[in-house]
Amino acid sequence: MPAPFQPESLIASLRPLAAAVALSPAEQAYRQFYGFSDAWAAHSRMGTIQAAGYQVAVQAWWPAQPRATLVLLHGYYDHVGLYRHVIEWALGMGFAVLSFDLPGHGLSSGARASIGDFAEYQAVLQAVLQAVLAEAATLELPQPWHLCGQSTGGAILIDYLLNSAPGAEIGETILLAPLVRPRAWGWSQFSYRIMKRFVSEIPRRFSVNSSDAAFIDFVHHQDPLQPRNLPTAWVGALSRWVPRIEAAPRSTRSPLIIQGEADMTVAWRHNLKVLQDKFAAPQILRLAEARHHLANESVELRQRYFEFLSQRLS
Repeated sequence: MPAPFQPESLIASLRPLAAAVALSPAEQAYRQFYGFSDAWAAHSRMGTIQAAGYQVAVQAWWPAQPRATLVLLHGYYDHVGLYRHVIEWALGMGFAVLSFDLPGHGLSSGARASIGDFAEYQAVLQAVLQAVLAEAATLELPQPWHLCGQSTGGAILIDYLLNSAPGAEIGETILLAPLVRPRAWGWSQFSYRIMKRFVSEIPRRFSVNSSDAAFIDFVHHQDPLQPRNLPTAWVGALSRWVPRIEAAPRSTRSPLIIQGEADMTVAWRHNLKVLQDKFAAPQILRLAEARHHLANESVELRQRYFEFLSQRLS
């Protein structure tokens, strides 16, 4: 494992995405630390976009001849640096990749792992997409734009599809262990109502949400961008979002859903029922052994769902 990079100095040195060309030494150190290879892409960028009051850290990769673009959204507590497997697969499919750290995550600004309302996630997503479209001549991210979200990233995309009338440039949507309700949601709501009176955050409990032991060790002990607390504001924002999304009108879109049956993070049985009701004939792949963090599950499990996706996106 390369020596850890310095997050503060990297954040301070980031340039606007459209002006960023060659990676700086700090950006190269970041990429090396998280295991990215220069061989995957013909070229790439790191930079920032001002979106909905946040400085959002954005990354993009291009294969030699991109035929489409994958817009990738990470999960809660995560950041783009943890998604190298999905990015490598997408580049191998001939897709350019656009991904960004959510507010309060990774290299983006905002209170750590917090949000005032899930509507802020929508505002940031749409602002990033609009900013990229405005720089189309420079960034050249070809349509269609396929969407992919893990967990909370999937929740953001579900909201986008149900409530934002996405444009014709949107292609397929991939939902990896999507969040609608977390596991034990009733107890979580009760705990939130009690805790919010006394504390603004509680220490995070790190879970074993993947069968990849090296990934679990890295996240628990080595990743300098991991939040250490769970803000009660984020739980409150989720508690307001869940009934809103469950009451949203039905969509004619048909997302591709990957769900592990050993997932102990989300209420996946309930969530699949909701998604089957909200979308027209979603295609669902259930993996009996897979846990929650599908983007970093074992090689064998990743190969199974990447083959499923490749057949539908070829």
